[in-house]
Amino acid sequence: MEGNEHCHGKTLEHDHDQERRSAHSDATKNNLIARLNRIEGQVRGIKGLIEKDTYCDDVLNQIAAAQSALNSVGKLLLEHHMNSCVIERIQQGDHDVVKELLVTMNKLMK
Repeated sequence: MEGNEHCHGKTLEHDHDQERRSAHSDATKNNLIARLNRIEGQVRGIKGLIEKDTYCDDVLNQIAAAQSALNSVGKLLLEHHMNSCVIERIQQGDHDVVKELLVTMNKLMK
């Protein structure tokens, strides 16, 4: 993980809603975006397979590959989140971040 990645401690207010932000290094952001662009291409490819009436097992294998790639992005982002945002918030005395993290991890593991 890049040393200059962190969460912004302040929140921005928009229409009475608070928006939290993270700061990722350019390298991390570019890595995540590149991975998501590949996944987007995979999903478009799967749509094309369906449109061409491709054999179901072949389509299912492509779906599994896309899901695996998306899980990898989630794991990478989770690692960065835990090493930056979560640690910072705990250091600031905000222990609710642990509950938030557990809810998020449960969603990721479905």
